[in-house]
Amino acid sequence: MDSVEYHSAVAALAWQIELGVDECIADAPVNRYDVPPPAPKPVAAAPLARSAPTAPVPMAEVDPVAVARVAAEAAQDLDGLRAALAAYEHCELKRGARNLVFSDGVPGARVMIVGEAPGRDEDREGRPFVGRAGQLLDKMLAAIGLDRDRSVYITNVLPWRPPQNRDPKPEEIAMMEPFLHRHIALAAPEVLVIVGNHSCQALLGKRGITRLRGDWVEAQGKPALPMFHPAYLLRNPAAKKDAWADLLSLKARLRDG
Repeated sequence: MDSVEYHSAVAALAWQIELGVDECIADAPVNRYDVPPPAPKPVAAAPLARSAPTAPVPMAEVDPVAVARVAAEAAQDLDGLRAALAAYEHCELKRGARNLVFSDGVPGARVMIVGEAPGRDEDREGRPFVGRAGQLLDKMLAAIGLDRDRSVYITNVLPWRPPQNRDPKPEEIAMMEPFLHRHIALAAPEVLVIVGNHSCQALLGKRGITRLRGDWVEAQGKPALPMFHPAYLLRNPAAKKDAWADLLSLKARLRDG
């Protein structure tokens, strides 16, 4: 381009700017209303599918009575039953007791006495009826010619001491019943002496020792005599006359075979 054409072009551009032209004109017309579609947005990668969280499967609730029943039935002798009781973990009394109170006396004796639960002295020594109530029981037995060292076998419904010597709870009695029933079957006495209300609950399914005492009934297929607990007699000496009548009834039963 020579200088004349250059100056002419600059003059023409200046004239156009003065007229208000502020943008270049393309060779082809442009439709300003023809808006191009927006560019597609990039598609984000789909997140990996997550499986719905599964609810934790609840553990089957343990039935302590059913566990006790299986353990008791598996015992083939008294030593096995004692081991089964020692291994039983579903009774909270075990955690607060010093000793397992299993039995005392002579296995296979004609008379089996079933008490309620160990007290402080029993828990300490690991034998039933060794405190004041036990000393009275020994005197009562001696009065009719019986002796725990030669002719009586003794156990309790509960093998562990309840805290502060409280009464056994129904659920505690229920879980110990299979062991007690098996204990009676393995000891095989001729007669049972059921001592106290809670023992009657476990073996007879009812309470009310003042009404039940003195009458022979059947428990676990054995002749059974409910009697006052010696601890009750220590608190209520006037009831000893009834206990003496019951002892005489026991003596007559053993004598008559």
